[in-house]
Amino acid sequence: MFDAQCDLAALVYDKGQDPDAILRDFAGDLGARGFRAVGMVQAGQCADSSLSAVLLPSGEKVLLAQDFDPNARGCRLDLARLQNAGERIVYEIEAGADLVIINRFGKRERDGKGLAYVIDRALDAHVPVVIAVASESFADWDKFADGMSIRLACERGALDRWWRSASIREPGGDQPRRSNRL
Repeated sequence: MFDAQCDLAALVYDKGQDPDAILRDFAGDLGARGFRAVGMVQAGQCADSSLSAVLLPSGEKVLLAQDFDPNARGCRLDLARLQNAGERIVYEIEAGADLVIINRFGKRERDGKGLAYVIDRALDAHVPVVIAVASESFADWDKFADGMSIRLACERGALDRWWRSASIREPGGDQPRRSNRL
């Protein structure tokens, strides 16, 4: 699944930090510079029925929460909606991508489900991936990634520095900037 040539980064956040705003702004800035970021950025909260995501590059907002159930406890993620969003991201990867952004590493991804297959597809296509990972889940993430990822502080500067080393082409062009890919 992972090898030394893969560019995989975890944007590690603590409570009170907003990885979504950082990822959303980063994707927008990349697009303005001619890069194609695909994936999704979380919007809304897991603890209520507002859990949704913004698909990249379209900007379409998709609901990820189950229909409201007042008796439900915890995260009410609709797995069919998540799967549908994942399939749409894979389609965008196949259409050509410079970067894949995944909104969260959660228990489903930890168990090899959720959007884990999207990460695999991106890395198989030699497309760098960045994913938001809660600090309390980093040990699970590190195990999932076989230790083959870069840990980034939840700040834009860290993400920008990683991107400069991970991007493989000049913005708006098809020619590789460097050729360390297999």
